[in-house]
Amino acid sequence: MSESTRDAFEQALDTREIRGRSLYVDAWHRLLKNKAAVAGLVVLAIMVVLVLVGPLLSQWDHEIPDWEHYSTPPSLETGHVFGTDAIGRDLFVRTMIGGQVSLLVGLLATLVSLVIGVTYGAVAGYLGGRADNVMMRFVDAVYAMPFMFFVILLMVVFGRNIFLIFIAIGAINWLDMARIVRGQTLSLKNKDFVEAARACGATEAQIIRRHIIPNLLGVVIVYVTLTIPQVILVESFLSFLGLGVQEPLTSWGALVNEGAQELETAPWSLMFPAAFLAVTLFAFNFLGDGLRDALDPKDRL
Repeated sequence: MSESTRDAFEQALDTREIRGRSLYVDAWHRLLKNKAAVAGLVVLAIMVVLVLVGPLLSQWDHEIPDWEHYSTPPSLETGHVFGTDAIGRDLFVRTMIGGQVSLLVGLLATLVSLVIGVTYGAVAGYLGGRADNVMMRFVDAVYAMPFMFFVILLMVVFGRNIFLIFIAIGAINWLDMARIVRGQTLSLKNKDFVEAARACGATEAQIIRRHIIPNLLGVVIVYVTLTIPQVILVESFLSFLGLGVQEPLTSWGALVNEGAQELETAPWSLMFPAAFLAVTLFAFNFLGDGLRDALDPKDRL
């Protein structure tokens, strides 16, 4: 066998192997080739480890002030690597605790919107007809309400408990998810595999759970990575307005609010939490863009 023939044969085998891989295995390989997405994933992993482990490595508590250092700039000599705030609390520990709260809000509120939005959108799209029309008109009615006003109203009615913040933000953020899932479901419900499941006697609930929703995972995963930073921004904005988490807890948004009030006298109070917030948002967006490209079936070999 000539060298050119052997090379062509090996290339054909490699192509067949790539085409034989599942969508998600192939997507993972393509994601690893996206440098921006991999960088975003690495940054997020480092950020999660840092906000979880950081407070354990510090001698300071996020609630207890250092009575000898008020509005102290960053210094290794004092032990306050990010400096202190106006009442002497260590800013490094508070930034890490704020990161825990902001990331937790982003993840849990997104989970709430994921469960509601995927279920609602899949049911509406699969049922179609009058049921779909009624369900989506309800979405339109809720969508017409001012988003921030509705979140604030829920928090005023049910209180500002941190877990209620998760529910309040997630209970509003599911609208976009429902619309996206509904559109994808409309394109899936007449596919051959759905007709085959129906012919085999599967119930409507089984078809939605076993066939429709699993085929939506690619779109849903991408949207989740783009929803988390959006939710973090909403929580940060609420905290900036004083409607978010309450003392002694804090979040990046609350720290940015405090830092903005001390910008002229203690700029480090704004610089560090704002930097952590910005880097996290950029990392999520880079990862989301990479997943969107990796999970696009049109890009498969």
